[in-house]
Amino acid sequence: MITKKMFFVALTLLIAGTINAQNFKANAEKTELKWTGKKVAGQHHGHIKLTDGMLTIKDNKLANGTFNIDMKSISDDDLTDAGYNQKLIGHLKSDDFFGVEKFPVATLVINESTAFVNNQAEVKGKLTIKGITNPISFTVTKSGNVYTANIPVDRSKFDVRYGSGSFFENLGDKVIDDIFILDVSLVVE
Repeated sequence: MITKKMFFVALTLLIAGTINAQNFKANAEKTELKWTGKKVAGQHHGHIKLTDGMLTIKDNKLANGTFNIDMKSISDDDLTDAGYNQKLIGHLKSDDFFGVEKFPVATLVINESTAFVNNQAEVKGKLTIKGITNPISFTVTKSGNVYTANIPVDRSKFDVRYGSGSFFENLGDKVIDDIFILDVSLVVE
């Protein structure tokens, strides 16, 4: 008899825990991913598209999530000369940078977060670029069904070496910062 009671209590807790979880699908069309890369002589910025994603919220925390990013969609917004723009995009897609032919998708997986306080939470997860996975952490701010974050990414950890002072000496004013910023405005449904 005690075993049956314990079974029903455990089942009730499991169901209650599942009910408290909310699953959301990312709206890839409304989500915006903006990248900014800096170098000694200036910077470039552009966009990249989210392919798909999902997010689970439980107990006022980001319990988990998976987001796929279309690396072939990378664009530049600051170069107005079409030739220079295409040259930069071609270089970013090449093996010197993101190798999009071999690695067309980057993935962000959320593993855990703190509870939201004043609409902010600290998030931990794993980012995969060029088939290399590294831990990542950042702050998320929520406003309704929109989650924003400013995510610093150390490209040197993903074997993106071109122009990196971490791998090459004597680059002078040709050094490109290892850290690029990914500004995220994730819209979920």
